[in-house]
Amino acid sequence: MSAPLAPDARPGRSDPARADGFAEAGADRDRFPTDARPDPEDRSIGSLIAEVAEDVSRLFRQEVELAKAELKAEAGKAGKAAGMLGGAGFAGYLAVLFVSLAVMFGLAAVMPIGWAAVIVAAIWGIAAAVLYSAGRKRMKDVSPVPQQTVETLKEDAQWLRNPTG
Repeated sequence: MSAPLAPDARPGRSDPARADGFAEAGADRDRFPTDARPDPEDRSIGSLIAEVAEDVSRLFRQEVELAKAELKAEAGKAGKAAGMLGGAGFAGYLAVLFVSLAVMFGLAAVMPIGWAAVIVAAIWGIAAAVLYSAGRKRMKDVSPVPQQTVETLKEDAQWLRNPTG
C-alpha cells in the first residue's frame, strides 16, 4: 500500500513545488505528465472536435479581452480630449467674465465703455477658439475602431479558412 499524499502533492511528483509537473528524472514521467494529451492519431474525432471548440472559445475570449483593453485606451484618449474641450469652455467663460470686466473698465477711461467691452470680448474669444481647436485636433486622433483586434480577427478568420498554411 502506498503512503498517503500531502494535500498539495500529485502522483508522480516527489517535489510539489516543481513547476514541470514531473517527479525527479525518470520517475513516472510517462505515467503522469501534467498535460496528458495523447497523440492526435490515437484520439477520436469527437475529442479532436471538442478540443478545437475549446481552442476557438479560448481564442474568442482572448479577442474580447484585447478589444476591451483597446477600447479602454481609446476611451482614455477621448476623455482627455473632452476634458480639454471642457476646460476650454470653462476657461473661456471665466476669462470673458473677469478679465473683460477689468480691461473693459480700464479702456473705459479712453473710449466709450461699449467699444471697450467688444474689444476685450474679441480677445478672449480668440483664446477660447485656440483651446477649442487644440481639443478638436486631439479628438480626431481618437479611433472608435479597435484596430489591433480587427487585425487579429482577420488573421483568425484566415486561419480558420486555411488552418494548414
